[in-house]
Amino acid sequence: MKRLKMLLVMIIFLTGLPYADSGAREETVMTDARTVEGLATFAGGCFWCVEADLEKVSGVREVVSGYTGGEKENPTYEEVSSGTTGHLEAVQVHYDPSEITYEQLLDVFWRHIDPTDPGGQFVDRGPQYRSAIFYHNEHQKKVAEQSKASLAASGRLDKPIVTEIRPFTRFYPAEDYHQDYYKNHSFRYKFYRSGSGRDRFLKKTWGDDKEPRGAQRNPKQYTKPDDATLRKTLTPMQYKVTQKDGTEPPFQNEYWDNKKEGIYVDVVSGEPLFSSTDKYDSGTGWPSFTKPLEPENIVEREDRNLFMMRTEVRSKHADSHLGHVFPDGPPPTGLRYCMNSAALRFIPKEDLEREGYEEYLKLFQKE
Repeated sequence: MKRLKMLLVMIIFLTGLPYADSGAREETVMTDARTVEGLATFAGGCFWCVEADLEKVSGVREVVSGYTGGEKENPTYEEVSSGTTGHLEAVQVHYDPSEITYEQLLDVFWRHIDPTDPGGQFVDRGPQYRSAIFYHNEHQKKVAEQSKASLAASGRLDKPIVTEIRPFTRFYPAEDYHQDYYKNHSFRYKFYRSGSGRDRFLKKTWGDDKEPRGAQRNPKQYTKPDDATLRKTLTPMQYKVTQKDGTEPPFQNEYWDNKKEGIYVDVVSGEPLFSSTDKYDSGTGWPSFTKPLEPENIVEREDRNLFMMRTEVRSKHADSHLGHVFPDGPPPTGLRYCMNSAALRFIPKEDLEREGYEEYLKLFQKE
């Protein structure tokens, strides 16, 4: 049975989306313990998923998908996927030790994999998908062994932990196409992940307790006011669109032709949804985007209204109806997130800090 991820990659290759040449990649080699402060290397099956989960952790600055553990130099995705190189799909985590410790990062890692599976991870089978911790120095080795022993003694798992703890050697970043896959190809990523079995296992094992103390995600809380408040604070069109799944007229809405730099948040909750950096003129008369700013704030549902099959887009925290996503957008995602202006509030880049969204200022900084 072919893996979902390989099927997706084949589809993308055949449709002509960019796929980077692995020959241009540079390996990472760590030989000096002083150079690994704030660096960790983990393998947990599909690196799309591991990267997506770890990048959302407070204190993590960047996660890079790649290959490690084997002997072959500069391996390609196809070679590693064959299971013949000795490499594992893995990620390198760059984090701020003043915000999250290596021990806390390990705690996060355990809660996003199946450490009892010796044959791979979830739908991905083979030695190239097994879990492992690659330590960069003796301190990391000691902490990893203690963390593993603590989890084994917790009684949380009903099978022995088989995750290896191995010395780090070399890390080869994966092709550019695989980096930030959950952001750049969110529709395909969600399709793969939903069928992989990963989230079902995590829900069964950890419930909602997947974020350990000291390593929470974005601390902002986005809530939905009661209906009486919404009727007072929203315009009739905003209420119709967000609460009654309405649609505003094309070319007669606030943001369809907005070309200013900034981000778009849910008009009800304020949760960040889209950025002007991903906005384009689709010619439809509604604001359109190639991808979400924060994929975890987007919920997609099957919509069979109007005698057709569409994918509805809603906000996670406010459950606002936002619009629909269609597979007819431009590269690099090929998607068109067609939104209602009435469901959005635009925050110009000069107001981001004042309104508490300063973390998005980096989107508009000139290199």
